[in-house]
Amino acid sequence: MSLIECVRVSFRSIRANGLRSVLTMLGIIIGVAAVIAMVAIGEGTSSSVASQINGLGSNLLIVSPGQATQGRVSLGAGSLNTLTMADAEAIAENDSVAGVAPSVNGRAQIVWGSNNYSSSLEGTTADFLQVRNAEVAQGRFFSNFEVTRQFNVAVVGTEVVSNLFKNATTNPIGQIVQINRVPFTIIGVLKSQGSSGMTNNDDRILIPITTAMSRLTGGKNVGTIYVSAASSDVMDKAQQDIRQTLRAKHNLRPQKEDDFRITSQSDILSTAQEVSSSMTALLSGIAAISLIVGGIGVMNIMLVSVTERTREIGIRKAIGAKRRDILRQFLIEAVTLSLIGGILGIAFGVGAALLISKLGSLSTSISLTPILYAFMTSSLVGVIFGVYPARKAAQLKPIDALRYE
Repeated sequence: MSLIECVRVSFRSIRANGLRSVLTMLGIIIGVAAVIAMVAIGEGTSSSVASQINGLGSNLLIVSPGQATQGRVSLGAGSLNTLTMADAEAIAENDSVAGVAPSVNGRAQIVWGSNNYSSSLEGTTADFLQVRNAEVAQGRFFSNFEVTRQFNVAVVGTEVVSNLFKNATTNPIGQIVQINRVPFTIIGVLKSQGSSGMTNNDDRILIPITTAMSRLTGGKNVGTIYVSAASSDVMDKAQQDIRQTLRAKHNLRPQKEDDFRITSQSDILSTAQEVSSSMTALLSGIAAISLIVGGIGVMNIMLVSVTERTREIGIRKAIGAKRRDILRQFLIEAVTLSLIGGILGIAFGVGAALLISKLGSLSTSISLTPILYAFMTSSLVGVIFGVYPARKAAQLKPIDALRYE
């Protein structure tokens, strides 16, 4: 028999036992579909996280307090209060630095009329827009003069506006609101930025950092200092300059460890992508187990097929068919079964990824590489799990096969 004729016989055999063939392919379909969907979700999530981190700011460096220890036990990052406004001013004097935006954070209850809403409160400076890659959609941002004079002005996110001013016709600009019982005038609304990791950038209230420290938080220390390097080429130099500046400001001796921590945008991105890749690999590995189960199903159904067609094998051998002909025939049937399952699995996997993306629950990114790998894997499953039944059929003796009932 020619190769084309073998394929035709394979399709006839699959059609003759349609329901059994579909149930056999189910494991491969589920396995291939799950792998493609998981990889698409992993790649889409990784791209989304990268986009969100890049949206935090341009050439961003994050300076945060160090960690204290008590009885040789670390109290965690940020447990020291070591950063001040003077530190931020000293960092800004470096040539490798383009902008500095110190920040203090907390939660605040904002009230307007009979409406109230709890949101994230952040005190910062006029450089916030440049450093954090933000834009004002309506109104304006507060100035250095307003920061120095501790003005009671606020810039809010779009989600704060939608929750506080439920009447769409109300213009938030110029409205006086109570933030933790202190009156503030809204002077601007930020352009929507979406979420960055666990932070909703549209659900926040920005006020001058001096106002926040004197009237709301009551503290003198800065929680975080966001620094924008002059360019991507001087990121390493900016990091070194910041470290030297802060060590000098904090009077740290050479043998003393830093009482602060500097994190670059690339560090955050690298960590996030590593976590995403690990989760994708784990989920894909779990999904790949279905391919093994599907392969066992293929082997099982092919063994049943050999048993059912024992007399047919005997007749074919009696009229001149050789062992390799029988081996090739049953191997092609196993591979055909696996390939059909693989193609259906690819279709279901791509469809599931598109549906998940359309529903908006997760970001997905479909690429050709996992589809090709899935197709090749399904073929390999057919070969690996089809060899034993094919060999068993090929080794049958014509006389025994013809006498089989």
